[in-house]
Amino acid sequence: MFRIRFAKFEPTLYVFKYKKGRITTQGEGLSFRYYAPGTTLVAVPIGSVDASFMFSETSADFQELTIQGQMTYRISDPVKTAKMLNYTIDSFALSYISDDPAKLPERLINLAQIAAKGAVKRLSLKEAIVSSDSVAQSVYKSMTEDNMVKNLGVQVLSLSIAAIKPNPETAKALEAETREEILKESDEAIFRRRNYAVEQERVIRESELNTEIAVENKNREIQETRMETKRLAQQKQLEMKETELRFTIQAEEQNRALVDLRTRNERTEADAKAYALREIMKVYQEVPAEVLKALTSAGIDSGRLMALAFQGIADKADKIGNLNITPDLLNTIIGGNGD
Repeated sequence: MFRIRFAKFEPTLYVFKYKKGRITTQGEGLSFRYYAPGTTLVAVPIGSVDASFMFSETSADFQELTIQGQMTYRISDPVKTAKMLNYTIDSFALSYISDDPAKLPERLINLAQIAAKGAVKRLSLKEAIVSSDSVAQSVYKSMTEDNMVKNLGVQVLSLSIAAIKPNPETAKALEAETREEILKESDEAIFRRRNYAVEQERVIRESELNTEIAVENKNREIQETRMETKRLAQQKQLEMKETELRFTIQAEEQNRALVDLRTRNERTEADAKAYALREIMKVYQEVPAEVLKALTSAGIDSGRLMALAFQGIADKADKIGNLNITPDLLNTIIGGNGD
């Protein structure tokens, strides 16, 4: 009675139930009763498994490398796996009776190591350190195409390489070399930055000089324009003065012509008056003196007549002995002159 047992398996286990050497039941996550002395059970895990690995290899320049990564796989064909490895479990304890289930990841890691060795041996140390992704792709491709993996009924889901590292001594040397390169690049960057600053300063100075030159040229143009404007103004003033002088000369010439004409007219008039006077004098010369005096005294006031009388007296003073002028006569003369 105690030899008839009940087994219930997880969905991630593919179970084969053998009886008398033949498979009577197989499938995922089965549960059934069985007779333990006459039944053989095989349970193949079909869930995905993560297998971490770390192994050492040698680069193309004979430098030791440590490759660290992880592979994810699953058993896609449990029949093939059950034929290649012993996944038999104890009918009573329901535990594996061999260590073959633990050998599968080891075999896969060994295949991955062989593939990684083939990928790394073509790379130098420096190239290998920075080629994690390309090495991982190469190893993954090799694993998916490997016949042993196919015969094991395994499907490699993914493979990644976390790091490819040199040994500590080489790493220190590389760090020192890299540090020197970084410092050198830093110095070159500082040098380039200083050169750039100097170049920019030169460009700025050239721009300032060009600006000053442009300003000087503009000032010179302004000065030339002012001088030209002043010259034109002076030339205009000179032309105006010349025009004014010409007008003045013309006016003076016209004035001179006018004066000449006036002088000629006055001379002609004077000649005419002199001629008339000469003719009149000729007439007067023929008239007796007494008639002229009488004509002259006609219409003259008493004062002027007395003046003429005294003038006649003065003319004949040598013939007059005494001349008496009374006060009444003098008052009459003065009064008459005052009127």
